Amino acid sequence: MTWDAGRAQAIIDGLKHQDGATLPILHALQARFGHIPQEAVPLVAEALNLSRAEVHGVVSFYHDFKAKPPGRVTIRLCQAEACQSTGALDLGELVRDRFGIGFGGTTADGRVTLEPAYCLGLCACAPAGVIAGELHGRLDAEELTALIDEALG
Repeated sequence: MTWDAGRAQAIIDGLKHQDGATLPILHALQARFGHIPQEAVPLVAEALNLSRAEVHGVVSFYHDFKAKPPGRVTIRLCQAEACQSTGALDLGELVRDRFGIGFGGTTADGRVTLEPAYCLGLCACAPAGVIAGELHGRLDAEELTALIDEALG
């Protein structure tokens, strides 16, 4: 969704009176815009009487908050021990080789973002990943490729 300062301010105003409002506001902004736009940081800081650095610190600390728009398809591959021991590193290499991006990267055309995850709760079904919002276990190269192709349309 395109940045809209008025909509962002309405979201902030609607949540700023909650105890511990920083996280709910940031989650709501990300839900609306797909990321936390740089322009939102001073609005949040002013509304909550925080410094811009404090708000930026929260955004950069939590892995689920994105400072840049993600690709149209996000691929999150678990990098925890159970998944590593069953082939997750090879799956990460497959995506890096195919799209030319590393973890935390987005293709230049904005089609794909590759993100690490550090436990998706499917250790018994490792390796696991989330492709376009869908959780999958027992991934292999063939299935991952098919899921990505399907997500990309």
